[in-house]
Formats: sequence, structure tokens, C-alpha cells
Amino acid sequence: MQAGKPILYSYFRSSCSWRVRIALALKGIDHEIMPIHLTKDGGQQFSEEFQALNPMKQVPALKIDGITIGQSLAIIEYLEETRPTPPLLPQDPKKRASVRMISDLITAGIQPLQNLSVLKEVGQENQLPWAQKAIISGFDALERILQSTAGKYCVGDQVSMADLCLAPQVANAERFKVDLTPYPTISRINKTLLALEAFRVSHPCRQPDTPAELRA
Repeated sequence: MQAGKPILYSYFRSSCSWRVRIALALKGIDHEIMPIHLTKDGGQQFSEEFQALNPMKQVPALKIDGITIGQSLAIIEYLEETRPTPPLLPQDPKKRASVRMISDLITAGIQPLQNLSVLKEVGQENQLPWAQKAIISGFDALERILQSTAGKYCVGDQVSMADLCLAPQVANAERFKVDLTPYPTISRINKTLLALEAFRVSHPCRQPDTPAELRA
């Protein structure tokens, strides 16, 4: 790999990895992707080599500027602070708070409850209803919030960190067969986001480790 180029440790289907892939694409940051398969070989994230990079044994992890950062929102905030164009956080403190609130609602209040590590604990027959319940509960709240914050995107008419969290979570909802009919605002924003180039190139169906049958 090219010396000095950022390296993103990613899994094609990981919504947390997708958030960071969108940020890198939006900000035009040239980088390498190192796929970490979360189920192959018992989970490549459990290897000693990867644990040395991220003791939490999770993707994403980003090697950049001589450091390694785990946790998607921490990565996105670092990119925002060091490479602020285009901005992913609004200048207005109230709008910025809304962006962080929505981001946290998704990344702390929905996604972890339907993550692979949790689903393994609830038993095969319970995985689908468990994931659906977690997503529906979160989307019920998110739809109400977005009705007061949204413009073209989650907060106003500028793509923000909240949008980077929304699109991957909607993809999770679709994968777990959640009916999105009760969530017109979420669905409208998601459709708009998926038409943007940064969301298209970073999509799970277009990654180096995407299986052939899932490629688009």
C-alpha cells in the first residue's frame, strides 16, 4: 500500500464502516480499504493483528496522520476537524446539536441493538424479531424528530454527519425487512441521499470485499 495514504479497515456490510466511507468520499480523501471479514475465519476482527489496531475488535478503524482511530463518529469528527471542507457539522450551535442528537440516536440507540454481536446472543430464531423491534422503536422516535429538523436532508439543506448515519441504518432496516411505510420523512431523505455520488461509491454493493452476488 502507498506510504502515507490513510487506510480504512472496513467490512462491506458494516453500517459503521459505511458512515466513514461516505465521509471520506464527501471530503475527497484518497485512501486504501483493508477488508476485515466479520464472519470468515471465525471473524477476522478477532485476530491478534487487528486487536492490536482496535482492542474493541470492531470495524471501522482508520489509520491516518500517524494515529489509528476506532468508532465511526470519532473518526468523522476527526476528519471534520482536520479536513473541514465540505463541512459535516453546521456552524449554528442549535443545528449542530440536532445533528449530534440524531447521530447519537442512530449510533447508540438503534444500531448496537441489532448488531451482529448482539444478534448472536439472542438465538437464531429470535434474531429477526429482535432486530425489527430495535429498529422500529428507534425509527418511531427518529421520524418525529426529523419532522421538525429536516429540510432536504436530516438537518436543513446541507448534508451532515446525521445523514451519514441515516442511510446505512435504513439499509439495515431493509435487510431486516422492516416496513418503512410509517416513516415517510426517513424514506424521503434516504432516497435523496442515495442519489449522491459519495453515497453511491461508498455503498455496500460497490466495495472491494462485496460478494459477487451482491454487487451492483
